[in-house]
Amino acid sequence: MAARSGMQKKLIIGFFLAPTLLAVLVFNIYPILLNTYVSFTNRNKAHPNPDCSVLLTSLLDPLCWSGFRDRAPKGLAEPYRLAEPVFKNYQELLGNLFTTQSLLALSKLFVIFLPLFLALYFSTRERRSDLPLASPGWIWLYGLLGSILAAFLLDLAAVYQDILQAGDFLVVITRTLLFVALRVPVTFAIGFLLAVILNNPHLSGRTFFRVILFLPWAASSLAILMARVWEFFFRQQGTINQVLALLNVEGKAWLQDPFWALMAILIADVWFSYPFFMVTILGALQSIPNEIYEAAEMDGAGWWRQLFTITLPLIRPAVLPAIVLTSITAFQMFGTAYAITGGGPSMGAGQPGATEFVMVYAYKQIYQSQNYGRATAFAVILFILLFGATLYSMKLSRATKGVTE
Repeated sequence: MAARSGMQKKLIIGFFLAPTLLAVLVFNIYPILLNTYVSFTNRNKAHPNPDCSVLLTSLLDPLCWSGFRDRAPKGLAEPYRLAEPVFKNYQELLGNLFTTQSLLALSKLFVIFLPLFLALYFSTRERRSDLPLASPGWIWLYGLLGSILAAFLLDLAAVYQDILQAGDFLVVITRTLLFVALRVPVTFAIGFLLAVILNNPHLSGRTFFRVILFLPWAASSLAILMARVWEFFFRQQGTINQVLALLNVEGKAWLQDPFWALMAILIADVWFSYPFFMVTILGALQSIPNEIYEAAEMDGAGWWRQLFTITLPLIRPAVLPAIVLTSITAFQMFGTAYAITGGGPSMGAGQPGATEFVMVYAYKQIYQSQNYGRATAFAVILFILLFGATLYSMKLSRATKGVTE
């Protein structure tokens, strides 16, 4: 009887889990398997139709399934099949990454950022130590100065130019990481400043300002439409140049200049994103008891000392996961960049545009070049990178869960 009861429980559990497991298989596992397989093939606009005589193709490609075969596109050449060599798409993406010039440039880049990595390690160790030997603020200052000195000695501009010659993959990844490195600190700084202001109990009309300052986050649901508004601001006959003309200042083609095109996207994306940090930090600030600040004031601690010894350490558990999630979101950013610049301005024939970030590059590979094999190989590499970043984010969330509760 007990065995029968246990079997019934398992059947009931299986009955409720089956739809979820089926959805995970259909909408998560299957697309990963299909795209991974396509990344090893020569599928493109000349070879769009599958060769259903190949076992894996017949199992994974829905165009080989009964009821879909009549919808298979007709290419100009034979059906797509495994590339020769099988890693051809990955070699085209990563081949230049392992040349002497590229490895030397990456080594120099690592040396330039090494002081910051060391600052992160030692500041974390000192923060956990009962008898710290140095303030984390001083450690970060030394790390920043070390990176600046290394960048000067190793000629960071020349290193960046070497990276630009290393092939599309490294160029696109480097530009995207540069965008993330600019966007996240700026967004955090603006969000933190506004959160501190809104947390002031003596500020009148705080609710009104919170609503107004939160509007960009609400507008992010219409990101592409709002990005087109920002594009109008920066176009040659746009709002900014019209205002400059009223001041007798000559405008410029902002979106045709690589630097200013990047800045235009950065400004628009920061405008969309700062409310997330503002709300997160504001909630963390309001969870800090006022008694701590009162005790610090009685000990003679000023605002700056309270900031570095009380505020930042206590909001850290809430802010760190937010920084990681924001970094992942910035890395995946597509709509803002594509709506404002379309990945341009052009950097030359066959070269990625100046603002062609990873998602814009992948989009162009699929919908313009129609090189599906290479695009899916690029997607597989991105999946591995983002999966690792997501695991790190989950690790941070678990590490800070007990602190924030």
